[in-house]
Amino acid sequence: MSDEFARDVKKGLSSEPKYLESKYFYDTEGDKLFQEIMGLSEYYLTDCEFEILHQNRDKLLKAFSDAGNPFSLVELGAGDGLKTKLLLRHFHGHSADFTYLPIDISPNVLNVLSYELSRDLPGVQVQPYPGDYFDGLDELNRKDGGRKVILFLGSSIGNFQPDDSLNFLKGLYQRMNRGDQLMIGFDLKKDPHIILRAYNDDSGITARFNLNLLNRINKELDADFNLDNFYHYPIYNPLNGETRSFLISKLAQTVRIGYLDQTFHFHMGEPVSMEISQKFDLTMVDELAGRSGFAVEANFFDSRRFFLDSLWKKP
Repeated sequence: MSDEFARDVKKGLSSEPKYLESKYFYDTEGDKLFQEIMGLSEYYLTDCEFEILHQNRDKLLKAFSDAGNPFSLVELGAGDGLKTKLLLRHFHGHSADFTYLPIDISPNVLNVLSYELSRDLPGVQVQPYPGDYFDGLDELNRKDGGRKVILFLGSSIGNFQPDDSLNFLKGLYQRMNRGDQLMIGFDLKKDPHIILRAYNDDSGITARFNLNLLNRINKELDADFNLDNFYHYPIYNPLNGETRSFLISKLAQTVRIGYLDQTFHFHMGEPVSMEISQKFDLTMVDELAGRSGFAVEANFFDSRRFFLDSLWKKP
């Protein structure tokens, strides 16, 4: 991981403007902080999607099980599986014939998830895969050509640049068989104040989550970032639905990364782009599905229509 991590950090900090890839947020401390974020009152996304899954668990079981046929339930970016456990418990309780395959870049969260499921739902077959989503799907396809239901929850699709999201979905399409399904979460456009509070909570946990990536670079790549010299700054553009998070340099400073044997200069007020979180409307969702080859089977909303889980199928 260190070589790839180092290459990506070097590329991002050598670019103009500077950026760091959000996929590296998730070390052990990052995992912990993100679990705290999901429990914040400002972070509405978790509650909204939990409501959707709870209210529609019977419909989802019927849609996924396809008249009782076996299927692999593949979750991309499984994390702690908080929301998915609701479905796993319901599906297992109704004797659905499925295997759960969580894929995540963080081995730490998969270890915790596997332990908790073996303790709480010992009858559920679990086959975790630590690593890249596509690598995990390729491995599954080599072992099992059966029907797949892929979960990509939490509006993670919003963390891609527009062209990258389309390419990602096309990559999923190529790794799916005819009749396979994809359920994908979308955070919907809404009151900008509600959106911005979700990325700038009063307790400062989201700020700590972003700053922790600098701490990870310090630990793993022998860098000397002073976290007190940066602050977290999110913005939301209601015209295009983009939320972006930055770390802003408080002063002119130079940071050395020992693993790279290289220094990087930051101007006072210089932003480092950390994350994009796109918000969607139904037209955008339909266009993404169509352009990537999928057919929309059903849309599931929470009661406030803040969030959408959209079920797609490879025709």
